[in-house]
Amino acid sequence: MKISKAAAAAAVAVALALTATACGSSDKDSASDAGASGGAKKDKIVIGIKFDQPGLGLKTPDGKYTGFDVDVATYVAKQLGYEPGQIEFKQAVSAERENLIANGDVKLVVATYTINDKRKARVDFAGPYFLAHQDLLVRADDDSITKAEDLNKKKLCSVAGSTSAQNVKTKLAPDADLREYPGYSECLTGLENKAVDALTTDGSILAGYAAQEKNKGKFKLAGLKLSDEPYGVGLKKGDKDLQTKVNAALKKMVEDGSWQKAVDANLGPAGYKAEPAPQITEGS
Repeated sequence: MKISKAAAAAAVAVALALTATACGSSDKDSASDAGASGGAKKDKIVIGIKFDQPGLGLKTPDGKYTGFDVDVATYVAKQLGYEPGQIEFKQAVSAERENLIANGDVKLVVATYTINDKRKARVDFAGPYFLAHQDLLVRADDDSITKAEDLNKKKLCSVAGSTSAQNVKTKLAPDADLREYPGYSECLTGLENKAVDALTTDGSILAGYAAQEKNKGKFKLAGLKLSDEPYGVGLKKGDKDLQTKVNAALKKMVEDGSWQKAVDANLGPAGYKAEPAPQITEGS
């Protein structure tokens, strides 16, 4: 069967169009896969934060996210090429942070994540971007706990997977009756109901809870500095390019005043006096 010149030309045009479409799709996919580190934006970046820490990482009833860690995460994402609308926040409970990173469920974790050697065996960090200190939260009318040793024989609450509880048990009050709950909200309920005598974690976290409207007058900080807790941004082990870029973003956040502004806005209302921005040590 003969094919007319017009039909042949049409066939060639269709073939060329299909080829161009395929190439365009491939280029788009490649650009998407390249991500911010390749100079092109992905559709989104997934960042792990806490959902239950007022002043640091809190998911509000209307689905919004607030807190210092949220502001840090948003700033870093912006420097990596992502607008706020391209950020997906994922809950990162203490015990699951390494798994979320190692499994690729999140790109970064910005969740009051203390840098230590045990964690660095599984993940890398950028930062630190904040220096907190471990403290105790007790009931406002309880004057029996003024130092770490007073926790011996007392019921102490902390969150599973955090460094704070083990620090108390191994170094400060080995006879404390440790109760590990899934989240800080459960610890607060236990503290209010006298199921536990104290809650321990970083003072920055405790201050946020104590300052909540529903908790005002119920609790007080012991005012202790039981440890140094340098917060870092967790990321996949071996991703040096991302680590370098996140470090650069954190440095810029301090230099342009955004870091201090975020500290004042989120932790100032709780009366918490933050340490100056720490020097970045990871990746150097």
